[in-house]
Amino acid sequence: MWKVFGPKAARIPGDPELAALPAGELRERTDCTAAVRDVSFDVRKGEVFVVMGLSGSGKSTLVRCLTRLIEPTAGTIAIDGEDVGAMDKARLRELRRHRAAMVFQHFGLLPHRTVLDNVAYGLEIQGMGRAERRAKATELVAKVGLDGMEQRRPGQLSGGQQQRVGLARALAADPQVLLFDEPFSALDPLIRRDMQEEVARLHREEGRTMVFITHDLSEALRLGDRIALMRDGRIVQLGTPEEIVGSPADDYVRDFVRDVPREQVMTVRSAMRPARDGEAETGPALAPTATVAEAIEAVARSGGPARVTEQGRCLGVVDHHGLLAVVAGVPATVPPQGDGRKAAAA
Repeated sequence: MWKVFGPKAARIPGDPELAALPAGELRERTDCTAAVRDVSFDVRKGEVFVVMGLSGSGKSTLVRCLTRLIEPTAGTIAIDGEDVGAMDKARLRELRRHRAAMVFQHFGLLPHRTVLDNVAYGLEIQGMGRAERRAKATELVAKVGLDGMEQRRPGQLSGGQQQRVGLARALAADPQVLLFDEPFSALDPLIRRDMQEEVARLHREEGRTMVFITHDLSEALRLGDRIALMRDGRIVQLGTPEEIVGSPADDYVRDFVRDVPREQVMTVRSAMRPARDGEAETGPALAPTATVAEAIEAVARSGGPARVTEQGRCLGVVDHHGLLAVVAGVPATVPPQGDGRKAAAA
């Protein structure tokens, strides 16, 4: 997909010479800006897919193109196999009202309406009866942690509470996909963390597909099943948090993740080695998804290697040598048999 702003924008994607120009040179030669450049990805059902990048990287333009709030210049967008680009106005309205709801940074709440009526507003537009929509809105207000605040107005709420109202309003339509455009960037750090936990909780409970836009790396790592890191309109790396932190695609990504505590992101799979004689039956057991930080604690407590197990089967073991190598970002050197327990105990 491409989104180009400027005169005769449609010529840019089809011209290999122009499409390859850096952003500054493209503007100079054509007076056009390529906000999204040849981006391609899929989002799996039930996944939290995070698009992150610095200001001006194209991430917010990208998410708006998904439901044609901004018209793409070129390319194809499909939701459940249906071509969004071929939708007429009526079908687009149905998409935005029922299938793909947006949560924006600016809440857009109606100041003269109560919390309950703000949450129910979309259902009212859809023609749902008053009693039914208020009952559903009441349920959603409780779900996002605002029980007891139904009759307050937006001006009586904190920023985090207002964002919860916006989230409940988006959920009211029971969409297949939730699109978040930097929803928490204006919130204080503690409130922001609360909202991140709220989104994570809702995802655990409902398994709803989410596309989440952010410029905050810690937020991306915390929420994302996979992350697409954008720069100058392009995706420079797409992968799991562990892949992006553990195997940066280039120097730009490497600089981006340089200060990330690797032990909080990398899992024990990255530090695992085959079990030696007897190791598959002894020592604490860890899931393959356990972080290196959790494994370090388990190894320190036991004084020896920890087993990585799945469905009762030992996949391998981790010891202090492999764990410290992951933290340091260097290849592990496997010690001679017998050394691991002594060193860990020391």
